[in-house]
Amino acid sequence: MSKGFCFVAQNNNTTDYVKQACVLAVSIHRHNNNQLLSLITNDNVPQKYKVLFDKIIPIEKDDAKNEEIKFQNRCKIFDLTPYNQTIVMDVDMLVTRNIKQWWSYLNNYDLFFTSNVLTYRNELITSDWHRQVFVKNNLPNLYNGFWFFKKNKKAKQYFVLLKIITEHWKIFFDKYLPNKKQNFYSVDVASAIACKILGIENEVTDPNSFITFVHMKPKLQNWLESPNLWTNKISYSVNKQGELLCENIIQKNIFHYVEKEFLTEEIVKGLET
Repeated sequence: MSKGFCFVAQNNNTTDYVKQACVLAVSIHRHNNNQLLSLITNDNVPQKYKVLFDKIIPIEKDDAKNEEIKFQNRCKIFDLTPYNQTIVMDVDMLVTRNIKQWWSYLNNYDLFFTSNVLTYRNELITSDWHRQVFVKNNLPNLYNGFWFFKKNKKAKQYFVLLKIITEHWKIFFDKYLPNKKQNFYSVDVASAIACKILGIENEVTDPNSFITFVHMKPKLQNWLESPNLWTNKISYSVNKQGELLCENIIQKNIFHYVEKEFLTEEIVKGLET
C-alpha cells in the first residue's frame, strides 16, 4: 500500500504558506529518505522546491478562494491524496528526526490524531488553559497539527461529517459547545466534534502514544511571563550539522513553530545546506 505525506498550502495577504510547506518538505527529506510527499495548492511553487514533491495537486473547486483563512479545502484531503495511507501536517512545522518507524505504529489505526504535546525543553504540556473548550464541553483532546488516515470507509465517514461541520460550523459549535463557547472556526474543535458524533473518540488517539510534537505557543512553555511572540524571547538557530536549536537545546521532535517570524532566511538556508 502506498503511503506518504500530504499538505494543504494556500497563501494569503500575510503569510506564504507554500514556502512553509516547502521548508517542511526539506526537513522531512533531510531526516527521512525515500518518503513520498504531495502538496495541495493553487499557488506558485518555486522551481527549486518542486523536486521535493512527487505530486503537486491543484484544487479544482476552491471553496476558500476569497477567504483569508482557507480552512474549507482541508476537508478535501481524503479525495485529493494519492496515497492509501496519509500523514497530514500543518505546514508551519519542521521534522527534526527520523520518523519512518511511525508508519508501522499508525498502521494500527484508521484515523489517528496527536493528543499530547511538548515544550521545546521536551516537557509534557499539562496545562489546559488553551483547551478549555475541549475540557468544559467533554470533547476529545485532538490536535490536527499531526494526524493520519487510511483511505477507507471509516475515514471517509469522518471527512464527510467534517465537511458538513465546516460548512455550518456556527450551528455545530453552538450545539456542541454549550459550556464554553467559541466564536471562531477551529479545525481542532471541528475534528473533535466529528469524532464525538461518530462515537470514535477513543479509537482515534492514545494519550500515552510516543507520537507527539513540540508546540511553541508562548503560554505553553511554562514561562513566568509569556511574550506575544516566543521568537522575541529565546534564541534559535540551525547549526552546521543542520540541527535546530532553541536556547542551545537541540530539537529532537517535530517542531510546530507557529509564528511565521521564525522562518528567517538564515533558518531556511541552514536547513537547506
